Amino acid sequence: MSLKNKIKTFFTDYEDEFEYVEEEAADIDIPETLSRKNRNVVSLKSVQSSTSKVVLCEPRSYSEAQEIADQIVNRRAVVINLQRVDYAQAKRIVDFLSGTVYAVSGQIQKLGDNTFLCTPDNVDVSGSISDMLEEEEY
Repeated sequence: MSLKNKIKTFFTDYEDEFEYVEEEAADIDIPETLSRKNRNVVSLKSVQSSTSKVVLCEPRSYSEAQEIADQIVNRRAVVINLQRVDYAQAKRIVDFLSGTVYAVSGQIQKLGDNTFLCTPDNVDVSGSISDMLEEEEY
């Protein structure tokens, strides 16, 4: 027997030993909970609902402070313009909103002479406008 025939019989005998079994993919049952967990699908509705809102308020009296506080408690940032109220009422509004912001672990920042920004804990504010105003005065 030649070397070529030996090699040929070696490989042909080797292939005959195995049986190929084909299974259809439909026969394999994957539990529904496993198939849901392994998906990398993100719902666009959940992305859209996580957007923050900014509310602009221009109160005319102290009685409107409660409505502004409700916006902060509902996790919305609020810009307050206090130019239309006198100094005593503006001070009371800022004091009331400072307590509200503290209760929700937020921040209050002065943006201008009579303008404030109140943010709940889910809103991050970077930078500072008041530092820029001080630099312009010199």
